[in-house]
Amino acid sequence: MTRDRPLLAYRVVAYVVGVGLPILLVGSIYGIATAHGLSVSKAAGRPTAVKIVGPIHGFLYLVLIVLALNLALRERWNILFTVLVVGAGTIPFMSFVAERAVTRRVRARREVGPDAMRDAAVRRR
Repeated sequence: MTRDRPLLAYRVVAYVVGVGLPILLVGSIYGIATAHGLSVSKAAGRPTAVKIVGPIHGFLYLVLIVLALNLALRERWNILFTVLVVGAGTIPFMSFVAERAVTRRVRARREVGPDAMRDAAVRRR
């Protein structure tokens, strides 16, 4: 069970970041639109969602980076995969795709073992 904790932590944070980024983007676009007088409601122009979600999302994205790097070191990911996983948190909904790829990769490696994964990588070269 302890081997799954880093993966579980990454998965939870990836989902939260994946939900938070679209909320942040919609709130930002909405705030820009209302600042330019494009809103019909006077109360709609408050950027409260951005002020609340923005810092939370930023902090959680940093946590996501740390968790992804932790998994990368534990699971011996290559640099490209690690950069793609970390970068996926900056594109709306891509953290969900990255989370699935990470989960598949980690579980596959744990099923066959690290030696079999290394041997398969050597055979591919």
